[in-house]
Amino acid sequence: MSSSDFPPGTVWLVGAGPGDPELLTRKAERLIAAADIVFHDALVGEGVLALVPVGAERVSVGKRSGRHSKPQEAIDAVIVAAALAGRRVVRLKGGDPSIFGRSTEEIDACRAAGVPIRLCPGITAASAAAAAATTSLTLRGLARKLTFVTAHARAGEPLDLAWDTLTASDATLAVYMGRAAAPEIARRLIAAGRDARTPVLVAVNVSLPSERIIHGTLASLAFLVEAIGDDDPTLLLIGESVAREGRGRTVPASAETGRRSDVLLT
Repeated sequence: MSSSDFPPGTVWLVGAGPGDPELLTRKAERLIAAADIVFHDALVGEGVLALVPVGAERVSVGKRSGRHSKPQEAIDAVIVAAALAGRRVVRLKGGDPSIFGRSTEEIDACRAAGVPIRLCPGITAASAAAAAATTSLTLRGLARKLTFVTAHARAGEPLDLAWDTLTASDATLAVYMGRAAAPEIARRLIAAGRDARTPVLVAVNVSLPSERIIHGTLASLAFLVEAIGDDDPTLLLIGESVAREGRGRTVPASAETGRRSDVLLT
């Protein structure tokens, strides 16, 4: 990483990927190694954080669903303050910073303060989940479209999605932060016209040693997520592209990865 790419007083928003440090881009790894201070999300994997240099400061500014966390305005302020103090700032965000990562607020705050800011993309959870399940997010003739939505809503507010636009049988739907809202998502999609037999893939702790990949149908989605813990990052993939042959059996954990792939009878 040349000094011209990361001079003092600069901020880089860096995609940390889904958690496995081997899924970082080479550029992300170089930026982390050059940082003076790293502000990171709660869900950034420990393997990724281990790459932060010994002399660099690590600051957690993570948000967790349903818990009190540092307001976005406060995160913006500490990032700007660190850059104005002449530090090389990395803001590590899980997945890709541009997908449900609140990047715009941090970009705007830096620009308003005259702080140079750049982005380094990362692998998003949907791509990692499809790879872990050895499947595709699209499928010629059956899944021509891919839609990303988030199931996160502010406390006390209903989940407000355009349900009628999410029912096309030729589309794959990727739902981020979908565990808590899974029963409502299934109910609302079916009510809007999506087939209850639509294949579903639930990806938990994707890319980590504790990863689980669970297959089922939209009708069984509420059941599929019952045993998933509140702190386990969960992504839902809904659509024909994630159908899996051989439902009703459980594939043993890989001797190499220790990860599980559960195929549930539905």
